[in-house]
Amino acid sequence: TQGCRDDPGLEVYRLRLNAMDLPSLQQEALGFARAMHDTGLVSDYHADFLRWLLEQEQKDLIPAALGLSSTGLDSLRCYSDLVFRLIRDAVHPETAQAVYGLAMLLERGILYLPPIAPGLWRQIGLTPSAKTAATLAEVFGDRHPPRVFLLAGVISLLGQPLGIGQGNNPTCQAARALSKWSYNDPDYLRHLIAWAARFDSIVMHFEGRPIDSAELAPESERLVPLDTDPVSIVVVPHLDLIYNEMGRLCDDRGEDPHRWINPEFHGWWVGRDFVIAVDVETGALKDYDSFVRRFYGSYHPFYNGNQPVIHPQPAGLAATDSTAAFVGWHAITLIRVALDQENIMRVYFYNPNNDSRQD
Repeated sequence: TQGCRDDPGLEVYRLRLNAMDLPSLQQEALGFARAMHDTGLVSDYHADFLRWLLEQEQKDLIPAALGLSSTGLDSLRCYSDLVFRLIRDAVHPETAQAVYGLAMLLERGILYLPPIAPGLWRQIGLTPSAKTAATLAEVFGDRHPPRVFLLAGVISLLGQPLGIGQGNNPTCQAARALSKWSYNDPDYLRHLIAWAARFDSIVMHFEGRPIDSAELAPESERLVPLDTDPVSIVVVPHLDLIYNEMGRLCDDRGEDPHRWINPEFHGWWVGRDFVIAVDVETGALKDYDSFVRRFYGSYHPFYNGNQPVIHPQPAGLAATDSTAAFVGWHAITLIRVALDQENIMRVYFYNPNNDSRQD
């Protein structure tokens, strides 16, 4: 923006804000919003600008600074106390990217789901366990309390369900689950985050049997992904333990365990039917033509009665690099099937991996 283009530092920028008139402040707000929505990135100055607006009781400029449409503006007006509290508690220069998450959260309109607003109020007051707090502090530092970084991560994930990644970790299943729940069941996701953060445990059920992550491995043996977002750092170790236990319970069934794991792990909206194009024992293609026919009949609008994908569905890919060398099996989510701008029917999917070598 005009006020921070020369990167003067936050202290100098604050002095400039104090000297600006209303038209100049409006220009700052619109400039920040335009830059954020054009790039998907948030400047430290943007976060500090929002905090300054609250401190100076200039709240009328916050919608412009967030770049809200009529949908987001309506959400903000209905839940203004909550939104302003989220900014005060979670938006800092060190957590600036949460600004974009907050804007997208408002644009999604999910605050109108009855459990979300009270759930976020509870998240604001959540005190992480000593172990969770220590892990978050180790990764993100002590400039703010650990709950601040976790709250910022929750806002980002709820605002951008397809924005979370697994980092350099073999945790595509868990990253996919977090994305899917944010997309399809944000209340359940927030519940799991709170449970993991407070009690260092998550309980799921597999075919009627409860599985408690706290009982599956000593803390010393749990792998914590440190090069990723706050929610993943807290929740992914528990999800991986539960996922692996579900796989162990399917070891003797002689088929791909995802036939049973996917609907139990992700939720009721996952199709109970299951088709695979590969022979599990050999890794070779098996009955591929039948697989293609089933896939078209399930997803292709020209072959399934023009039925759209309602709930995103989990799928597995054999990933290769640009030389066609096999990288490994990878979990993705089928989001939608539609014609592109050149009238080619495409499957649009969420990929939790940030590794640009994948083809």
